[in-house]
Amino acid sequence: MSSSLLEVRNLAVHFGTVAALEDVSFELGSGETLGLVGESGSGKSTLARAILRLIPATRGSITWRGVELLTCDAASLRRQRRDLQIVFQDPLASLDPRMPVGETLAEPLEIFEPELGAPERLGRIKHMLERVGLGAAAIDRYPHELSGGQCQRIAIARAMMLRPRLLICDEPVSSLDVSIQGQIVNLLLDLQHEFGTAMLFISHNLAIVRHLAHRVMVIYLGRLVEVASCERLFSAPRHPYTRALLAALPDPTGRARGAGLTRGELPRGAAVPSGCAFRDRCPYAQELCARTIPRLEPVGAAQAIACHRRGELVYS
Repeated sequence: MSSSLLEVRNLAVHFGTVAALEDVSFELGSGETLGLVGESGSGKSTLARAILRLIPATRGSITWRGVELLTCDAASLRRQRRDLQIVFQDPLASLDPRMPVGETLAEPLEIFEPELGAPERLGRIKHMLERVGLGAAAIDRYPHELSGGQCQRIAIARAMMLRPRLLICDEPVSSLDVSIQGQIVNLLLDLQHEFGTAMLFISHNLAIVRHLAHRVMVIYLGRLVEVASCERLFSAPRHPYTRALLAALPDPTGRARGAGLTRGELPRGAAVPSGCAFRDRCPYAQELCARTIPRLEPVGAAQAIACHRRGELVYS
């Protein structure tokens, strides 16, 4: 985690008049796992797709190893794509049902390493299938012949065929049985350690994020509200929204994690309040919260929060 691979600055994504992301800034280091958590509809997947230029950004900067991705031409972007891979939430939807597994895994090699001969390419495919726990017998099978967990292993194998420097995991286990989720998470950790890949891991499951992330970002309605080291975020969360999310997790000590949400629904469109978007659901909101959007400010060496009351709130 010594060098920065990815730098995102003031990124915004708007769909018409709706701001899906606003002023998002962060860095991701080499070999680091950065968790991104928040409720459904908070902008997590939008951020993943904007980084990869799968959707257009309204403004901001995304710098990958010194290359500005938002303004680079198509040829330059194509050269970067071998190092920027993604695993989507629904494995069946992300795999071509007409292609057997072998062709699916061969495709990235054919595109980015056309100099490989057929025997060497087949060897790479078989090795990766063994690496993700399926074996060479899966090479002629189609997605509909595999379970959801097996399909996600294929999706991971496809993403890792080129040994990317960044793997974005967009809710990669949320559609899988609980018994399979741990296996997939451990597979991702093993591959990360083997290849030194950095990960942006998106999830609404904080327990999984706690297991694998070095740092965690918390997003609410398109804005980052807290960024902290994993240890710090789970031991001493500072933003009321983070504390509300953690309040839903079981605590083996029996200690209360903080106040829950005062209203259950995530506001949309015109219902998003002025100032701090979280204020209508926050038990600590004051008049200032309705007037001004709080900035993400550091509250220590390993933590930053966007809250007007960050210097005065004391949690028991």
